[in-house]
Amino acid sequence: MALAGLTLDALAGFVLTCIAIELTPGPNMAYLAIVSLDQGRRHGFAVVAGVALGLALVGLAAAAGLAAFLSTSPLLYEILRWGGAAYLCYLAWEGWREAGESSPARIGEATSLGADFRRGLIVNLLNPKAAVFYVAVLPGFMAETAPVIPQTTLLTSLYVAIATGIHLLIVLTASSLRPILADPGQNRLLRRMLSLALLAVAAWFVWHVAR
Repeated sequence: MALAGLTLDALAGFVLTCIAIELTPGPNMAYLAIVSLDQGRRHGFAVVAGVALGLALVGLAAAAGLAAFLSTSPLLYEILRWGGAAYLCYLAWEGWREAGESSPARIGEATSLGADFRRGLIVNLLNPKAAVFYVAVLPGFMAETAPVIPQTTLLTSLYVAIATGIHLLIVLTASSLRPILADPGQNRLLRRMLSLALLAVAAWFVWHVAR
């Protein structure tokens, strides 16, 4: 039995690979945890939606051959790599700055769902690792004798679905820990710890996706 020309063995291998990749700590996991701990499930879900759209758009770009161009353009790759790291640093600074505002009125104040959605989208569009995944990993599971577009569409859909499922679990887990934010002192400490963690992720991001 085959789907879009792909055998079930190939699909199973691809699914396991996607799960392993998505369980590796990275920008999405860190930022989802921060938003969900700080602002709750609804805002975490908004980020998840932005991340999913970003992954889908990158997958479409890969199908169109843009990701292949990225893999052969060192300058564009570096622009995306450093741009992504800079954006993560900006989010970390924003979290650190807001940690100083821990009055009762400030606790629980949230950004708009649209802003969270855009941030999740931007983090992924500025992540060259996502594009390289579609170029370096995805083709290894494709059948040479079957049409490319149906295979790419199916595998991209599977990857986005798996990533979204894992991201939703992160949101649900992190948001369940929100009660510790009721105390202003704990809120300030947690925000600053998470901001430092996001800076560490930015540094890891630059090193991990370097060529």
